[in-house]
Amino acid sequence: MSSEDLSALGAASTAEEITHQPAVWRLLAQDLQERADTVRAFLEPLLSRADLRIVLTGAGTSAYAGQVLAPGLSRTLSRRVDAVPTTDIVSHPQQIFAEDVPTLLVSFARSGDSPESLAAVQFAESQLSDVHHLVLTCNPDGALARQRPERSLVLVMPEGTNDRGFAMTSSFTSMLLACRIVLGGNTGRMEHAARAAEQVLSVMSGPDGLAAQLAAREFERVVYLGSGALTGLARESALKLTELTAGAVPTWAESALGFRHGPKAVLTGSTLALVYLSNDPYTRLYDEDIVTELRTQLGSSQVLVIGASAPRDATGLTLVPDGLGAVDDAVLAAVFVVAAQELALRFSLAHGIGSDNPFPGGQVNRVVQGVTLHPLPA
Repeated sequence: MSSEDLSALGAASTAEEITHQPAVWRLLAQDLQERADTVRAFLEPLLSRADLRIVLTGAGTSAYAGQVLAPGLSRTLSRRVDAVPTTDIVSHPQQIFAEDVPTLLVSFARSGDSPESLAAVQFAESQLSDVHHLVLTCNPDGALARQRPERSLVLVMPEGTNDRGFAMTSSFTSMLLACRIVLGGNTGRMEHAARAAEQVLSVMSGPDGLAAQLAAREFERVVYLGSGALTGLARESALKLTELTAGAVPTWAESALGFRHGPKAVLTGSTLALVYLSNDPYTRLYDEDIVTELRTQLGSSQVLVIGASAPRDATGLTLVPDGLGAVDDAVLAAVFVVAAQELALRFSLAHGIGSDNPFPGGQVNRVVQGVTLHPLPA
């Protein structure tokens, strides 16, 4: 679709921000290489401390970035890594920071202006005697970047990641990949991810792409499933569809094993299911089991499987980008979410909803509003 057509439909910014992600990731890899010495000088002394706790925090989509990253980083760094939303920190900081241990607070913030982002930093400072801050943001002019606390490093994502559209797309993947690289290493993963995302876009995007074909089938609800790090991806995928369709399409997100324990009740004859396959060989066994079960219940044409290699039940819709066999699940998530973003865009178009601003009445806002920050009791 032309940019003029997308503009007329209120979707030009969202469409552009989805499709330019591979290019943005390549710029990000260059930026991180140029800042490698600064990053190393900040992080190495911290990561050498065996008692360091790492807390990954953000709200909404930014919180899901932490959920995607925490399992793999905990294993890579051999230390405690917790994903805790800023909304949880703000509502009960004394419980979240009950242990006064050396802490690295990693804040994900597209704008850096949400009240919870700022308050989470302030609560960490007030509750902990030894805290450092790594701020990943897409807005150099946001309050979080400007009002940087002591003992902090601010990494601003490349230009174009501070999404103009309502939903977080390139901001999410850029901050996720940046954190994976600075804490877990290997900027070479970025090129693998960029090439694979280009393949995903070639299959999913456009008026005749797979996303548009699925949207045209008018599914009444959509389910996203993934295990471990990919459970966070499933939640982010469901949120994208909810946001861009203004809630017109009910969604559900769960782990592959957890889905059978009640949530499976959401399935109807008009449900589309997306299953993300882990690259961990053991975890993947459970992902493949749910694929077989869903394809038996719903039919092969209603279950889309996305993985680095084809599932054992390859009879239905399957998307397998090349070159991802050796990457961890956090990198897979950055690539796979592009398919979910494109699907959400096409569902919003099919419902006549402008994805750049699905809530013209202001019921939900790009930067959260209406939050009252209450002082802690004495």
